[in-house]
Amino acid sequence: MKKKIRYLLVPAVFVLIIGTLTLSLYILPDKDISEWERRRLQQFPDISVSSLTSGKFMRDFETYLADQFPLRDSFRTLKAKFHFNVLLQKDNNDIYLIDGSAGSLDRKIFGKSVENFTQKITALYDTYVKDTECKAFFSLIPDKSFYLTEGTVYPHYDFDEIEAMTLKLLPDLEKIDIYPLLSAASYYTTDSHWKQEEIIPTANLIRKKLGMKPLSDLEKKDAGEFYGVYYGQSALPIDADRLCYMTNGEIDGCTVKSAESKNETKVYNLDKLTSLDRYDIFLSGAVSVAEIINPSAETDRELIIFRDSFGSSLAPLLVPGYSKVTLIDTRYIVPEMIGDFVTFDSQDVLFIYSTGIVNKSTGLK
Repeated sequence: MKKKIRYLLVPAVFVLIIGTLTLSLYILPDKDISEWERRRLQQFPDISVSSLTSGKFMRDFETYLADQFPLRDSFRTLKAKFHFNVLLQKDNNDIYLIDGSAGSLDRKIFGKSVENFTQKITALYDTYVKDTECKAFFSLIPDKSFYLTEGTVYPHYDFDEIEAMTLKLLPDLEKIDIYPLLSAASYYTTDSHWKQEEIIPTANLIRKKLGMKPLSDLEKKDAGEFYGVYYGQSALPIDADRLCYMTNGEIDGCTVKSAESKNETKVYNLDKLTSLDRYDIFLSGAVSVAEIINPSAETDRELIIFRDSFGSSLAPLLVPGYSKVTLIDTRYIVPEMIGDFVTFDSQDVLFIYSTGIVNKSTGLK
């Protein structure tokens, strides 16, 4: 009798666990977003004749089950810990940890992507800058992994190589070399972006190249905890970063207007602290064209920045001294439309992009 009970116990427990989880799926309310993964979760799909016959309902329903599965985040963490601690794998979902900081594996340079990037930047320069009195500069932002992987077993392509390839195809732009001023500590431990409070020397070097005075009287403000993109991708319980921003009276007095919205905001939009990506407090996040107006400027000098998301936290540090700073992100605007928003004549122009964009440039229009 006891032997029979033992045989029945294992399947009974299995059925109980599956039954409990299945019941929980229907009882517990669906979640709208995943803070870990910083994305919206699939909701129960609409049922219709067309969705049933096309197979769309079943595809969406499978995604719904995966997104809304009870204890989903706990199971993801358990899987990640199993990969790291039991199987002794060096990464999970191509995300690794070194000294508590997460990075993404990036093994090779994609030559066609680098060429595509330089062709697009050259076209922008030739169309809008070349025949003007503008002074143009170029700077390449290193990925955090260049610093993290040094002296480790983790593979990563060489920064000097991708920089040389890029600059060879951009001979008309003056280089600003920021690599020596950065380190792994310059970046968030849970994210790919740099910390604004750690790039003051970088901003001052760029300001010097642009003929501007170094920053002064900056005050550090703490905006709370920050969980970056690697936090969710790794599924590991990494300690949260602190989201900080640097400001002074001149920066605080600036207003920002974007092509997407005519409503004016501040340089640091604290309303974005409730968004999926809290990094969006910097200039309200990703927009095609944004103008920062500085009423305290003592000159009429202007700066135009062609940039990716790293530029959102850098730009506020370049504002002091300029009457207007215009940011252009060609991931969200076709180059042919830039002239509808910006007139190029005698501004300073800075092209500054991360190696991640250069090596995967298909997102640029």
